[in-house]
Amino acid sequence: MRRAPSLLLLALPLLSGGCVARAAWDVATLPVKAGAKAVDLATTSQEEADRNYGRRMRHAEEREARERAAHDKACRKRPEDCGPYTGFRAHPDRLDE
Repeated sequence: MRRAPSLLLLALPLLSGGCVARAAWDVATLPVKAGAKAVDLATTSQEEADRNYGRRMRHAEEREARERAAHDKACRKRPEDCGPYTGFRAHPDRLDE
């Protein structure tokens, strides 16, 4: 009688298919994975920074285009009150227009 439970305990890892070992491994590596995920969320990759910069510049260029169109429309209506465009510029260092 004493032998049956011990055989069952010895056969348990074979019957479980490594689930116990896998669960123990997952529990042991969980803090490392959580820490890596936190660092990933806290930092910005170069790809994300480039994408965000491109989005900001696209929005700024759209704003400049709208304001220039409004300025041009006002100049067509009242040319005597019109001067050079001095509104928002998407690229402040660009003074070619």
